[in-house]
Amino acid sequence: VDHDEFLRVEGRDGRTLIVYADADRFERHLRELAPADAAVSHALCDAIRRCAEVDRGDGSEHGLASATSWLAAGIHLLPAVPTLAGLLGITWQELAARFTDRFVRDAIRSIADIPDFPALLGLMPLVWMHARDAGYPVGGSLAFAQAIEQRYRELGGEIEYGARVAKILVEDGRAVGVRLVDGVEHRADDVISAADGHATVFDLLGGRYVTPALIRAYRTQPVFRPLVQVSLGVARDLSAEPHALTFPLPTPVAIAGEVRESLTVRHFGYDPTLAPAGKSVVEVLLDTEYDLWARLAQDPERYRAEKDTIAEAVVAALDGRFPGLARDVEALDVATPMTWERITGNWRGAYEAWLPTRGNLIASLCGGTRATLPGLERFFMTGQWVTGGGLPVVAPAARSLVQTICKRDRRPFVTSVTTHALAGVATPTPAR
Repeated sequence: VDHDEFLRVEGRDGRTLIVYADADRFERHLRELAPADAAVSHALCDAIRRCAEVDRGDGSEHGLASATSWLAAGIHLLPAVPTLAGLLGITWQELAARFTDRFVRDAIRSIADIPDFPALLGLMPLVWMHARDAGYPVGGSLAFAQAIEQRYRELGGEIEYGARVAKILVEDGRAVGVRLVDGVEHRADDVISAADGHATVFDLLGGRYVTPALIRAYRTQPVFRPLVQVSLGVARDLSAEPHALTFPLPTPVAIAGEVRESLTVRHFGYDPTLAPAGKSVVEVLLDTEYDLWARLAQDPERYRAEKDTIAEAVVAALDGRFPGLARDVEALDVATPMTWERITGNWRGAYEAWLPTRGNLIASLCGGTRATLPGLERFFMTGQWVTGGGLPVVAPAARSLVQTICKRDRRPFVTSVTTHALAGVATPTPAR
């Protein structure tokens, strides 16, 4: 599903900013809302158009770009270089501040209101949507993962679910396999961890293979604030409503430990697989503080009570924007940072690892965190704690890592991999 809109932002003055997927349409809309900011609107949307023109294709059979393909990509990129260079040096907040119209300025800022967030990264979702390269897969993330699983099994791969890894086995400075929490061991030629970076380095490997830079990163680098996710099943067809909407609350409300002046709600009425006809799945995400939930988790009664309070506040807010919605709620679930940490293992519940500040962006462009650890052979790391978060980044990086291993061993690229789910440790075996 390719949406025509990225997001709608409603203001207290009755105006609405519609972030259209098409940059030309978005520019016309911005000019209508803020005629005095026409030049800023043009610069913003022109940056989207220029970046969307960049060809990211590779020129080799297995995705390992040749010198010729890199040269061709570089030549194609040249017209966009001034735009990209200009965006690298400023934050999204600074980009939004160029608008003199207060509503438009605040609405643009709210799209990516993260401290020191690079303007280029804030622009990328709009770039992909303009290029029709950011479609939603029907069935959601589960169907997306199952499609990969099916192809993987067809290639001879084996998957063992519910098998949390307790330790990475090391002998004579070489990773030789993994031990599960039930004591079962799996031996391997190589061990690849796509699991949480902190757990991998400091728990599964006991912190024995680190560099000062890696220790410093986990001590000082900011990570994404975790989320409280409120999910609802409602007996109402919301398909005619904007699929993503930020709306102001009549009065500020304290929810999940912070005062909220607005909420962003998403519904999935465009996906017929997620709810019966005439009903909808609704989601509200709230950024929060990990330490608050770590304290609450020590008292199960207070923890449950806080979840109930959040659910009531969110439902009441949604009912104010969509009158009568409260009585249509048939299913309700609240996931906290402790939920994310328990299920995914992600350190401090950070759903996308390192916060992409300007400094972190430059580090990522220079290769990110090391995929190997000093003093440990036949071991590799991949995933968001190495490259930064998001499928457009981590999927190609993981593929490239497997290609590197295959090239080292002179194997065909198609390999069989045993993946221990939850901990995410993969052990490649000879190609089939």
